[in-house]
Amino acid sequence: MSIDQATGIDRATDIDRQPAPAAPAGTDLASSGARLLRGERTWWFLGPGGVARLADRHVTPEGSLRPEAEQRLRESGMLTPATVRAYALTVLTSTHCNLGCGYCFQNTAQDLAGGSRPPRIARTRLTSETITSILGFTERRMAAVGLEKLRILLFGGEPLLNPRGCLELLERAADIAPTSAWMISNATLLTPSLARRLHDRGLTSVQVTFDGDRDDHDRIRIGRADGSGTFDKIVRNIVKATEVTPLRWTLRVNVSQETFHGVDALIDRLAGALDPARCTLYFARIGDVGVGYANSLLHTGELSAAFTRWQRRALELGFAVNRPGGRKTCVTCGHTDGRYGAVVSADGTLASCWETAGKPDWEVGTVTDGYLPGAETADRWIACQDLYSYDEDARTLARFRDTVDTALLDHLHETGRL
Repeated sequence: MSIDQATGIDRATDIDRQPAPAAPAGTDLASSGARLLRGERTWWFLGPGGVARLADRHVTPEGSLRPEAEQRLRESGMLTPATVRAYALTVLTSTHCNLGCGYCFQNTAQDLAGGSRPPRIARTRLTSETITSILGFTERRMAAVGLEKLRILLFGGEPLLNPRGCLELLERAADIAPTSAWMISNATLLTPSLARRLHDRGLTSVQVTFDGDRDDHDRIRIGRADGSGTFDKIVRNIVKATEVTPLRWTLRVNVSQETFHGVDALIDRLAGALDPARCTLYFARIGDVGVGYANSLLHTGELSAAFTRWQRRALELGFAVNRPGGRKTCVTCGHTDGRYGAVVSADGTLASCWETAGKPDWEVGTVTDGYLPGAETADRWIACQDLYSYDEDARTLARFRDTVDTALLDHLHETGRL
């Protein structure tokens, strides 16, 4: 059942979906990405097929699923991964960026002068010729796995430093498959006219980052050319684009020792300026990607309590929040053969994941020649989060995520939002 339909499994009528092909008997729950969390009054099962609320009788005193409960979950498809329905294509339309954020994983070092110009990966722009090669590659890959729909992520650098490339890619992609798109952008260059044109070509949503409340953001997320603040410009551009399109917005809030104390005020400020009904809010601790940026904020009880408080306040103000689920394999980087998606830099080189795109010595092929043999790319195939260091062990991170997710599920259930 979906997260929006999570219920108990103590009655047959609580399972409201048709039985799906079950995972093989004996499949290890952890290896399937499933989690079992103890809430205040109930247990939560989070699997690749959705979320279910369990009673105490479904769980052993040691905290494991009883065989009959596990069988019910298998029969209902809760242990069956969702079917991949669209090829996931990420394209960097420009590797350059107009901001100079010190933590960016595309930096190659910090700005030694302490300014707004940290050195970055090489600058390239998507061209019509490269688009032709990308779409030819995409057609071949989609045919190989039998996928007929295409989902494009416009990425950078800052993708809107090359608006022509964004528009041409979306327009021409529609000729090879039904296409929808989303974009990760800093929104400083998003005009109402450009928003309309992108939406007309299939763009449905945009992810934008805020680094804490206005003062913190304007000290961290700054213009590369002059070090100027960007908070008001970003908010203004989102407002104007919302007025002329039905675009939805995912607002990522970066959390570090520099932004932590301003997040409560930021949530209220965004609710006053934007339409919360069109926005999803999520909070992310910034990790170290090896460019000299240090975040001393650890995954302690204080941080988990803050995440819980922020999520509840966001819901109270009408924002959506990302709902917890089982650990899922990334469609793009979770398969070492690039089976269901690809990450393509502006020059046509292939990477395994966003974090290595455009970085020298991390290429795994080109759109012209395809992927290199697995023996050559084994050490270059990076999956989501592999490059991030948190100075904490995996158990601490898992405990943090489980604590935050359990509190959110309890709250959603108690307030009737499931």
